[in-house]
Amino acid sequence: MKGRDIALYYQDGRMSRRDFTKAAAALGVGFATVPMGRQAMAQDNVPMYFGWAGYEDPAFISSYLANHDTPPNYQFWGSEDEAFQKMRAGGFKPDVMAPCTYELFKWRDGGLLAELDPSRLEWLGDIFPSLDQIEGSVIDGKRYFMPMDWGNSTIIYRRDLVGPEWSDENVSWKIFYEDTFANRLGFYDSAGAVVEISALVLGYENIFNLTDEQLVEVRKMVEVQRDNMRMYWSDQTEAVQALASGELVASYGWNDAYVRLKSEGYDVGLGVPKEGIFTWCCGVVMHAETEMVDEAYDLINAFTSPETGAYEIENWGYGHANMKAFDLVPAEKLVELGLSTPEDLLGNGIFFQALAPEVEESYIRLYDEVRAGY
Repeated sequence: MKGRDIALYYQDGRMSRRDFTKAAAALGVGFATVPMGRQAMAQDNVPMYFGWAGYEDPAFISSYLANHDTPPNYQFWGSEDEAFQKMRAGGFKPDVMAPCTYELFKWRDGGLLAELDPSRLEWLGDIFPSLDQIEGSVIDGKRYFMPMDWGNSTIIYRRDLVGPEWSDENVSWKIFYEDTFANRLGFYDSAGAVVEISALVLGYENIFNLTDEQLVEVRKMVEVQRDNMRMYWSDQTEAVQALASGELVASYGWNDAYVRLKSEGYDVGLGVPKEGIFTWCCGVVMHAETEMVDEAYDLINAFTSPETGAYEIENWGYGHANMKAFDLVPAEKLVELGLSTPEDLLGNGIFFQALAPEVEESYIRLYDEVRAGY
């Protein structure tokens, strides 16, 4: 598949935002080298947004467009680490970026983030309390991050295929470690996800900083999981298609996979595992060297408005940081999306954390060795 192909797949709805960025990264394509339309072309005297593909949809910045004649210049990354390296290399200075929380300390320490003035953040008072002070958003008493959206990494499963033992009330990460559905399971091809969830099933609480002794036990769990897998996927579209066909009965997945399958009429569940559901939160930040401060704040306020949030909830199935967004979505739609109790989801979620370099290396080494059969 070529870069232009994945752009077309994304634009016509055959590929989700996350799958687009992962496919682009796998092809070595990043930083707006994939043609996404006229808005991706550089423009003078307008702010630059740098982040995940998909947010160039005008519905995300309706209040900004109401006050500015020209939309921002959109540039996309394949991964946040790629983005960090690009900006740190110098010469590339966007105005507004959209990282997730586990990147914030590194980006601040790397000199990339400007302090935000809370008085200029229009919707700060309407952010869910659990997200308002989320780790990395306020550092040394200074705010650098405005939460925008959140979602879950969890189990997407075919209710009609897993049977009553794995009903909505009994969802567990253990499904990937028992041979009931061997060769009919899928998992995200990520060392962090595999190791952390294996550790969670073992009952470890320090899953983002496992000891050498714990890693010995985790390795055994990863071996069991490997032997049960039908696929480790890097493109979630592959898992969605396999769930639709019945090739898979359950897979690690994100909210948008559930939304896509549900919209196509499949009897799917968005699981809340007994051991815990994983949660990510992404948001908007301002570059330390932006010269378009007023426009940057207008963009940040547009992305975090309740109207934007309602659009994202209904069309993407992700949660929004603005509590008022949920008031604009019909109650039956929230139930359908599994978002009727956002406070509970956020309160029960295990938020992803940044791994120390040596910890990340040990997780990757373990995963690679198990996959290779060592």
